[in-house]
Amino acid sequence: MCFSATADVVGGVVVTAIGVDACRHLKGRDDHLLLATLPLILGAHQLDEAFVWWGAEGHVPHVVGRAALWIYLLIAFVVLPIFVPLAVVALEPTTRRRSRLIPFIALGTVVSAVLLFALLHAPISATEKPYHLAYNVTISHGGLVVGLYVIAVCGALLFSGYHHVEIFGVANLIAIACLAWLTLDGFASLWCGYAALSAGAIALHMRYAKPHRATPYVLT
Repeated sequence: MCFSATADVVGGVVVTAIGVDACRHLKGRDDHLLLATLPLILGAHQLDEAFVWWGAEGHVPHVVGRAALWIYLLIAFVVLPIFVPLAVVALEPTTRRRSRLIPFIALGTVVSAVLLFALLHAPISATEKPYHLAYNVTISHGGLVVGLYVIAVCGALLFSGYHHVEIFGVANLIAIACLAWLTLDGFASLWCGYAALSAGAIALHMRYAKPHRATPYVLT
């Protein structure tokens, strides 16, 4: 997340607790399994970044910091672009709604493949900066890839038929615009942290959205 390893630990614990609460409301809603577990993934992601911080600061063995770096980037670059669209598609009650979201899964798969290739074929590192970590990964046409990443992840959320999921998407889209304006080298760290904290919208959805509703909100 931002600021420090301590902030990552605190944020990771809070978001993991949000994920546990979301999973407690899964009964009778198997279609919500992926969505409910997303905060758990994001919480673990933030806890993992604490070890990246400690590795950059020399507080843990190099191999531990390096493993944490790989785990962080694999979740951020490879898992989330596919997992988030899949979680949204699983929610949709009709074939028509699901078919509208398939392009986001396809796009997320392509983005994940491109980013995985970049991770495997170029040096990666994390550098400590004021209030964030700078993840250094060489990506061809990086601006385009980041744009497609945003479309795959936030686009799927914005097209959900559930209001709280849409809020989650809007919050992250606004955060992306703000963070891209504030910093580029800290984007991966700061946005993933914000996404984790905004996962509270998912917990709200799990608590208050009605299960098995054919038209969960206004569908167009």
